Amino acid sequence: MTDFSQDPQFWGARALGALAGSAISLIYLLPKGSREAASRMVTGFACGLIFGGPTGLWLGQKLDLLEHLSGFEIMLAGSTAASLSAWWGLGLLARLAARYGAKPGG
Repeated sequence: MTDFSQDPQFWGARALGALAGSAISLIYLLPKGSREAASRMVTGFACGLIFGGPTGLWLGQKLDLLEHLSGFEIMLAGSTAASLSAWWGLGLLARLAARYGAKPGG
């Protein structure tokens, strides 16, 4: 069983990174409404918390930076990247569905 009693610093890095990723993506691609903003914000935050660690390790390995960064920095960067990616992906899918989806009554 996985041990979820990790150092609170890592949970703080996950939450901060997930929030930062969601906030950054709000700046780049404004949502059309409050419902879209809320759903994308929650999705981005959840993905940042869940996938922050693996994403940070993957990025660190690909960029060959693992020996130069602390665990906090790896977790922060991974959570931000995972949150930003999820937010953009959901936003893109919502826009494509709205544009090319079946029109009601037509």
